[in-house]
Amino acid sequence: MRLRSAPLEDWLRDYYFTAEIDISSSGFHSYSMAELRAKTGLRHADVDRLVFDDGYSLGAPEVRAAVARHCGGVDPDKVMTTSGSGEAVSLVLSALLRPGDEVVVVQPGYHLLVEYAVALGCTIKTWRLDPDQDWQPSLDELAGLMSERTRAVIVNFPQNPTGATLTEAQQERLVRLAEGVGAYVLWDGAFTDLTYDAPPLPEITARYGRAVSFGTFSKAFGLPGLRFGWCVAPPELLADCVRIRDYTTLHVSPLVELLALGVLENADAFIRPRLDQARINRTTLTDWATAHPGLVTLAPPAGGVTAFPRLTGIADADAFCDELFQKRGVLVIPGSCFGRPQHIRVGFGGRPDLLREGLDRLTLALTEARGRPRPHPADPTGSP
Repeated sequence: MRLRSAPLEDWLRDYYFTAEIDISSSGFHSYSMAELRAKTGLRHADVDRLVFDDGYSLGAPEVRAAVARHCGGVDPDKVMTTSGSGEAVSLVLSALLRPGDEVVVVQPGYHLLVEYAVALGCTIKTWRLDPDQDWQPSLDELAGLMSERTRAVIVNFPQNPTGATLTEAQQERLVRLAEGVGAYVLWDGAFTDLTYDAPPLPEITARYGRAVSFGTFSKAFGLPGLRFGWCVAPPELLADCVRIRDYTTLHVSPLVELLALGVLENADAFIRPRLDQARINRTTLTDWATAHPGLVTLAPPAGGVTAFPRLTGIADADAFCDELFQKRGVLVIPGSCFGRPQHIRVGFGGRPDLLREGLDRLTLALTEARGRPRPHPADPTGSP
């Protein structure tokens, strides 16, 4: 197995930690330990009682039960806790897929959900989202990609980077398409709790026996550095995951699970304030795009905290994004990281003032790049 370079991670490695203004990220701005303790009621004495023993291969029973409740009351025996959802995805794909298996993936999409299956030697069928259709997924197109050879359909809705999602009826049709050919549905639910015009979609594993869902603290919870995630999957698949894990991480740290339990038991206290803020930021972003039709076109994101605008008249988005960072201190992600070089990923989960300032600087950079003069304040005398 040989994994190709992940362009998104390569880009962030070079820019993320020194950006003055980050309007690229796919999550909220992060909570501190003090904020975590205040929201959970965790005391220093609770931490002091912790003993750093080895943990359970599938996760501590009380933490698995808390995940199960958060996911709508699924069977805790179907839950595995992991070091971020990335570990869960890699374990499940490694356990489930074999060279030559036919797998449907979504493009543009998050690299892990595509490249891991490529590295495993799978035959890839690409479900392409069309920017001219505001990235709306076509279930008819998906139906045309599937056959009795399809082993799995790998999706993330709401979607990174476009913010597109499915309706509940479309989710049901996707399940029926997979069921018709006996395929697994692997559902990255990182943005499940982050929707704006409709309620979150139902837990996919409650609708289909061959579904697997993945969750994480990195997005809606505002805790990417905690590195806590999970999957909900058939117990027999989890048993295969444990066999692989026995050669790698073994289990999640008991300290991480202690903190995670408190967060899961107070999930709304973490998600709600940031989601309310993201609603405001989403309006700021869409209003900005509407005000600058000659610079960008944007399909308003239905979920998540990323959008994927197309730049007008920019021949090289990579060079533009690099110059934006070097000259103006603003970090965005070039669309080439997702196979769409005329687009950029903008994240709107951060502080509202930084989003506004970042968009102002982005506007100036786009105007300059298109050869337009900068706007000047009107002369009250009317002279040229």
